Amino acid sequence: MELSCWTRISSARHAEAAGKRIRRGAGGTAVTSRHPETGGPGQLRGLKVVEFAHVVAGPLAGSLLADQGADVVHVEPPGTGDAARGMGPRKDGHPLWFKVAARNKRSVTLDLHHESGRELAQRLVAWADVVIVTLRSGRLRAWGLDWETVHRINPKAVLLQISGFGATSSQADAPGFGKVGEARSGVVHLTGFPEGPPVHTGFSHGDAVTGLMGAYAVLAALHRRDHDPRFDGEWIDLALFEPLFRLVEWQVIVHDQLGTVPERSGNQLAVAPAAVINTYRSRDGEWLTVTSATLRSVRNIARLLGLDEDEFATAEQQYAKRGQLDDGLRAWVGERTAAACLEAFARAEVVASRVFSAEDIAADPVYAEREDIVTVDDADLGPVRMQAVLPHFRQRPGRVWRTGPGLGQDNHLVYCDWLGLGEDELAQLEQRHVV
Repeated sequence: MELSCWTRISSARHAEAAGKRIRRGAGGTAVTSRHPETGGPGQLRGLKVVEFAHVVAGPLAGSLLADQGADVVHVEPPGTGDAARGMGPRKDGHPLWFKVAARNKRSVTLDLHHESGRELAQRLVAWADVVIVTLRSGRLRAWGLDWETVHRINPKAVLLQISGFGATSSQADAPGFGKVGEARSGVVHLTGFPEGPPVHTGFSHGDAVTGLMGAYAVLAALHRRDHDPRFDGEWIDLALFEPLFRLVEWQVIVHDQLGTVPERSGNQLAVAPAAVINTYRSRDGEWLTVTSATLRSVRNIARLLGLDEDEFATAEQQYAKRGQLDDGLRAWVGERTAAACLEAFARAEVVASRVFSAEDIAADPVYAEREDIVTVDDADLGPVRMQAVLPHFRQRPGRVWRTGPGLGQDNHLVYCDWLGLGEDELAQLEQRHVV
């Protein structure tokens, strides 16, 4: 099938849902609204972003900007699209992850192997305030998406470049994935039980945190752009291991000053801010997390367990007796149901929670009260539930106005309406499989 024909079919298929989107709060009330032609509501309405970035880290940075109203154009190769379109579980043949990962974005197709495709990419760079790339350094240079070229085309642009090892390292052209970043950061070495292997978390932890830090960095650069008349663009060079490395604040200084290497401590912490941090299993098989980070909260636990509070008066006493507290809690929780434990913890002002599954989250009243899960109409699946735009802005909130778009669904809008291509010019690019 001709790509141009496929694109028209895809656009038509989504057109039925394009006029209205449905959002439901905790009470299930549905609110319909028109598709905005330029982003959604939120703090970043009017910000223009183009991302030559696939899978998780770069697109998540763009997704966070899109959630707050930025116009984010996701560039994908014709025919195949972003590899993320095929990731994860499916329903009725439709991948679910991409519905969330690409929400609130515009999808255009563009083959950067063609010279005319690279020329069109440069027009997107000239249009944008922010450019997000995740290609290797050599490919960026070959395709004119490296810092020097982007800066020449658009001197005020902010370039977020995410790579496995950073653009200035000897491994600049080496492939990188989030799990490698996690391993290099020190986080995986610290995760797991002392007698067991190091453990990765159960989601794309390194990619996700890199996307979050990337979005933060973009906003920092835009703040300077808006307040510094000498602003000359910015190049944000972010390696996949660096965000998690930054977040484990104590590991370098502890090794530097004490010469020790923090090791795995199970559900406790190698460097703990409190005497009690662990998970415990109740009589009815539920897992509970209990944590205490103040002197008073630890004394509350001692009182609950029938121990002498005077023996837990200072931080030194509490830390020295943390094994006694841990063993006592494990036995105490194991003799009771989870509901009884949580009720007793609440009375004693001990901070605790069930370990939530996705099912628990979906049924939880606090999530509902916070309106942290919204329902959005999808052209393929109908109403689907997903995370709301977070964090909540109360004065001018963002909104999920669209699930992940069909491949090339926004070619006409972006190329013709936003970049000014003529209908005939776009048709020629389609016939040559450039878009």
